[in-house]
Amino acid sequence: MERIAIGSSDLSTSRLAYGCWRIAPLENDKENLPLARRAVLAAVEAGYTLFDHADIYCRARAEAVFGEILRENPGLREKVVVATKCGIRFADEPAGAPARYDSSAEHIVRSCEGSLRRLGVECIDFYQIHRPDPLMDPEEVARAFDQLYAAGKVREFGVSNFRTDQVEMLQRACARPIQANQVEVSLLQLASFDDGVLSQCVAQRMTPLAWSPLGAGLLGDGGVDLLPGQRGYRPAAVAAVLDRIASAVGERRATVALAWLLKHPARIVPILGSTDPERIRGAVAAASMELTREQWYELYVAGRGAPLA
Repeated sequence: MERIAIGSSDLSTSRLAYGCWRIAPLENDKENLPLARRAVLAAVEAGYTLFDHADIYCRARAEAVFGEILRENPGLREKVVVATKCGIRFADEPAGAPARYDSSAEHIVRSCEGSLRRLGVECIDFYQIHRPDPLMDPEEVARAFDQLYAAGKVREFGVSNFRTDQVEMLQRACARPIQANQVEVSLLQLASFDDGVLSQCVAQRMTPLAWSPLGAGLLGDGGVDLLPGQRGYRPAAVAAVLDRIASAVGERRATVALAWLLKHPARIVPILGSTDPERIRGAVAAASMELTREQWYELYVAGRGAPLA
């Protein structure tokens, strides 16, 4: 796959990234390892280079099994970009606490140390704040970023699910550039086309990382693990156009949906989350598929559910 820069940094990513949030569903990491190994190595062999984590994925087990795979495969660390996120805290940690967001410097630094330990790496390539925290003090976040960068524990920083004003607020405080914003983008979730997120990415050379690029699978082989905000998605109209274009070009519906994202000038990087090696490999075809402008707009109108004025 073609590789592109992450923001204005020296880091690069394949046009598709691999999301590790499903690779460790069981309580026992030894039982998770075969599933994780098949998925991760299939992604590596298919040309994926950016591997997306968060400290909450599978309650930290995803980072742990990925770290074991790195240990099993000498030389693999040099081939991949390790990305992870912090800032979401579970309920009852400590007892009685609500689920909440935490962008305090103490939590950022402590979370980073935990991720480094589980991943078994000396440096995280790309570190993100997972959700905007209403109590976020941008100066405090900047101090934590500076501390982690100076210690050689993080190379580059980004955010996830941030509005444009929140990105601007944090960037004003940070000495180093915010290189990416990870948001939900798909033909079933077009908010970033209208709320300025993609325009900001183009203007400021930030990379948009797209989570759930197939609408939780609704644009692929069927939806699984739908989040509350995705349960109202109605894929039928989009799927009909996808199927027609897919039939015309001899590709799968999911491939066309990913190619639609890849055509955008912001250089969106879709994050694939399947643990099926066949689907992981098959998605790569999107990176070499070029939709016409007319096909792209057919899908856009179907996703909008209304013609353009």
